[in-house]
Amino acid sequence: MNFIKRWRPKVILPIFFLLTAGLLLSTFYQPVNKAEAYDLEKDLPVVGSVTNLQNLLQQAGASANMNRVDLVFEEAMPMQEMPVQEMSKDSAQAPAAAGAADFSSTNVQVEGVDEADIIKTDGTYIYQVQGQQLTIVKAYPAADMHKVNSFNFADPYFQATDIYVDGNYLVVMGSSYYYSKPIPIPEPMPMSQSAPMLRPDIYPPYYPDIQTSKVLVYDTTDKAHLKKIREVELQGSAVSTRKIGSSVYMVANRYINWYPYYDVNSEIPLPAYKDSVSGISFKQIAPDQIRYFPDALYPSYILVAALDLSNLSAPIDIDSYLGNGENIYASTENLYVAVSAYNYVYRPQIINNTSTTSVYKFALKPGATEYAGKGSVPGTILNQFSMDENNGYFRIATTSDGQASDGSFITRNNVYVLNSQLAVTGRVENIAPGEHIYSTRFMGDRLYMVTFRTVDPFFVIDLENPENPKVMGQLKIPGYSNYLHPYDANHIIGFGKDTIEMKGWNGQSQAYYQGMKMAIFDVTDVTNPKEMSKELIGDRGTDSELLYNHKALLFDRNKNLLAFPVTLMEIPANNYPDNAAPTLEYGSFSFQGAYIYNVDLQNGFRLKGRITHLTSDDYLKAGDYWYGSDRNISRIIYIGNTIYTLSPSMIMANDMTDLKHIKTLTLK
Repeated sequence: MNFIKRWRPKVILPIFFLLTAGLLLSTFYQPVNKAEAYDLEKDLPVVGSVTNLQNLLQQAGASANMNRVDLVFEEAMPMQEMPVQEMSKDSAQAPAAAGAADFSSTNVQVEGVDEADIIKTDGTYIYQVQGQQLTIVKAYPAADMHKVNSFNFADPYFQATDIYVDGNYLVVMGSSYYYSKPIPIPEPMPMSQSAPMLRPDIYPPYYPDIQTSKVLVYDTTDKAHLKKIREVELQGSAVSTRKIGSSVYMVANRYINWYPYYDVNSEIPLPAYKDSVSGISFKQIAPDQIRYFPDALYPSYILVAALDLSNLSAPIDIDSYLGNGENIYASTENLYVAVSAYNYVYRPQIINNTSTTSVYKFALKPGATEYAGKGSVPGTILNQFSMDENNGYFRIATTSDGQASDGSFITRNNVYVLNSQLAVTGRVENIAPGEHIYSTRFMGDRLYMVTFRTVDPFFVIDLENPENPKVMGQLKIPGYSNYLHPYDANHIIGFGKDTIEMKGWNGQSQAYYQGMKMAIFDVTDVTNPKEMSKELIGDRGTDSELLYNHKALLFDRNKNLLAFPVTLMEIPANNYPDNAAPTLEYGSFSFQGAYIYNVDLQNGFRLKGRITHLTSDDYLKAGDYWYGSDRNISRIIYIGNTIYTLSPSMIMANDMTDLKHIKTLTLK
């Protein structure tokens, strides 16, 4: 007992002070897991000041590999307002979809997440944009199809790219630009000097242009006299947009042009935007409102904006980040921005070549976004279909470069599963070495992947266990698929090119593409996928917008309907009567228009017919090749029992049952 009494003050008091200090420290300092260091917006560091922005840009190499373009925008530019016409008393006041029939919608990646396109329909009217022009057509009923409104946008620099329709609102997305004040161009630097000299008296001023992403919102209650009610403009080029419910989300890149080696006093351009709700001038986003990713510095701003069509009086929600965006994927809850980075090691030649993809996550709220985390995986992605979200997990397919055993570089394909904090939980790597991903499609707990080099390995990958994804089966067939579209839970349609395998000049087997190919894959048995039906279209050179733009597809399983535009190239049969046509011979142009199919699992693809907007005179003038005529069909939709084919110059209506022509409307 005496021993305990003698040592108690020496032991208990230090322990007490340590516990107290620990408690105080824990109050002011919370350790952060490295994987979750930047998973909340409040944890993402702020640029803070122009000086810090300069330092960050220097770290990012912003003073190299740039062309001289725009500097800071200083003077307010007046907003070019569209002349507004008041609604006449005898104008149609009916809602957009009054009396509308069953109709098709834009082919999108995720159900419930709309994607902008050059045409939209509400079941009664068709809305179409083409460059400077907007056209509204009353399309239903087809026999009474007529133009309701058509006009050019007031801004001469505005080019409409696509649109959304939401009730009585029409949202037009596009790009524009404006000219900044004159900037002297530096005189070329003599080798003996250490810096260039500005000689505005000798060199004429240069007027750089600043690209913007513009959004126009119209009230379409009176289709004949639209009212522009909102205009938003972001400095930078659009990456992509999505619409969920009444909220439109936009992502734009604003490259930073800064030239301290020309002028040490040159100003750094800050991200800017303007919103008609709050005025007609561009507003710069201050450095203390710009955040950055410490491990992914890049001389560009990402602008993430959200506009709520149900509350158009509220200012636009906009955030800016020092970074870059390339592809986006959106679920109904989150938006992901993917950025590729390439790393090369020289000694003195390239001895290592690695690539990574950074993924930035933004939580979606009505009319707002919130930064929610960042992750990174090896390799680079192909497009938006390389990404997916399911049950709180983010999945991504990449192609990476690495060294083979003989020291040469070889491609490998990988699939990664990330949790809600974007930390990798599972992976399957080294799929199809030496090949590239040509298409992917995530469907629930499965991923379908097509790689290609000389044949088309069609892979089925099981993702049910997010910690242990695995390849379940594969099918090797000639050709490849650029786009995969779900038919049902156990069948998927591939659209791509047929190929033939031949010996190349070096004696190695090489694949050469031929005409277009469609195939239905049966994946009921995931370990043994089968090609159960296929269709070949045309000869070498045949092409379709569908192969690089999924929005060109019309598919309705309940109607057994499949349609898409085709530019058909064929080798004339009489050129080779012995059927010995050169296998690498390009076909000659013979058709442009819509291919309409009936499709089901029992009968496969059955060509119902073809529709073209070209005249017989067009075909006579065509020769061996064709071009981007304004009579090229680019979209096919249906309203009720009518199929509508659309080109920039006309809309044609045909009966869905027998494709009998109903009416043609000339647009210009």
